[in-house]
Amino acid sequence: MPFSPFDLSSKVALITGGNSGIGLGLAEGLAQAGASIVIWGTNETKNRDAEAALLRHGVRVLAQRVDVGKEDQVVAAMAEAIVAMGRLDFVVANAGIGGGGPFAELTTEAWRRITTVNLDGVFWTLREAAKHMVERSKAGDPGGSLAVTSSVSAIHGAPRNEAYASTKGALLALVRGLAVEYGRHGVRANAIVPGWIRSDMTAAAQNWDTFNEKVIGRVPVGRWGEPSDFSGLAVYLASDASKFHTGDTFVIDGGYTVF
Repeated sequence: MPFSPFDLSSKVALITGGNSGIGLGLAEGLAQAGASIVIWGTNETKNRDAEAALLRHGVRVLAQRVDVGKEDQVVAAMAEAIVAMGRLDFVVANAGIGGGGPFAELTTEAWRRITTVNLDGVFWTLREAAKHMVERSKAGDPGGSLAVTSSVSAIHGAPRNEAYASTKGALLALVRGLAVEYGRHGVRANAIVPGWIRSDMTAAAQNWDTFNEKVIGRVPVGRWGEPSDFSGLAVYLASDASKFHTGDTFVIDGGYTVF
């Protein structure tokens, strides 16, 4: 038989925040490789539009309205997705929110709003996914892939953005722990670290001339990143090609971090 590790026709992937931006870029790549897709998002219109786009690839798609900042919704939606799709092979905790301002003026309420979605939401998502993958392993079907979307703010100093950066830094430690704990079940865990990517979160900066000159001008590749730049990585992480690759951090930033 030909070697075809990137054929995902037998895989099911779930992407939180999968209805736009990086999440949709991940989902598009996975669907093009044949994977069945589950996307979570809070905006019903975006969910429907993303579902329609993914269905064009001829794969099964389930779009669920889920707020990952609410534990009960995460638990219920994960169980529903497993029943509907039969299994989950690749789960990406991608959903996140931003928020910034002077650190000394940051309120506890604002801090909790960001950490609840960006950290607690990832915890609940990956906890439920890990339970499912371990149950499969104990039943004789080991394997699975977990991933998080972090940020270069976990690596660089992020002034006026400490709450967001703190959550993204914590995710790097989380995946390393998961990689060690669940390796015996064939479950791997890795982190995706995007740089400056065109998305709703960066919309204001995209039209800011000074930012484009001083920041994007420093990106060696010479441009903003696009959601589609994550499609190939998604396929790799979901595929059997990465079955011995775990506990790693993939920086996708056009060379910004190393310049």
